[in-house]
Amino acid sequence: MSTMAHTTKKRPRRSFTEDFKAGAVRLVLEQGKTVAAAARDLDLTESSLRKWVEQARTDAGRGKPGALTTAEREELSRLRKENRILQEEREILRKAAAFFAKERR
Repeated sequence: MSTMAHTTKKRPRRSFTEDFKAGAVRLVLEQGKTVAAAARDLDLTESSLRKWVEQARTDAGRGKPGALTTAEREELSRLRKENRILQEEREILRKAAAFFAKERR
């Protein structure tokens, strides 16, 4: 008798094209399939498909209040990166100013 519990193998991470995602979302939103049925037919996890459907609803203006559209998510990501770079540059300039102020003495 084995002392190890049965473990299920994790499925390798897959990536999907935007066209595939859009088609999967259409099955749910336009053709009326349930998320579970569409996910089973397409060999997807329900959670992935559910997330795609919710994002499509948000992008169409029918999402949950406060949910970010794809464009807003991309802008937020870009702004966070830009903010991080600006903070680094400001810190470099602050250190340089302190260095040169000390050199003058």
